[in-house]
Amino acid sequence: MPESSDIQNGPTSRIGGAIARILDLVAIISTLVVVGLMAFLVVARYVLGLSVVGLHELIMLAAVALYMTGAIIASRKRDHLTVDWIAGNITDPRRKAAHDLLIATLTMIITIFFIVWAYWMFSWGLKRPQTTPAYQIPLWVPQMAIGLAAVGCFCYAVRDVIGALLRLRRA
Repeated sequence: MPESSDIQNGPTSRIGGAIARILDLVAIISTLVVVGLMAFLVVARYVLGLSVVGLHELIMLAAVALYMTGAIIASRKRDHLTVDWIAGNITDPRRKAAHDLLIATLTMIITIFFIVWAYWMFSWGLKRPQTTPAYQIPLWVPQMAIGLAAVGCFCYAVRDVIGALLRLRRA
């Protein structure tokens, strides 16, 4: 059985680090696009008296990318919404690992439902294609971001299940 330090320093750690950097970059770019376009929209409308067609569509696309990337980053960092009163009161390492396993398993089950829902939504969007009014951007583009977030959160839930099982086995 590999030691935890072997796992943390191996090739999966490098891949995980690359994925983390890509997610952080997507979040930063999405944030800058949302803020920049919103600021431009306000200046154009209220200062210059211009109505720029299609900015809301672009802002929506960037915001969906930002929200979904944020969900994946929260899963990666284990910062998603939790009630940690019970976890904070568990001192026994075996019980803590069992609690973490329960939470990770429930998260994995929920993300499976999320993946199925996202697949149905995406496939429906391909069967009945719709586009945004101004730029004719297919609606499956933001739907794809939702599906990628579902898969990303599922992968991190699997990681948490494996980690909890390894800690439960050692305890």
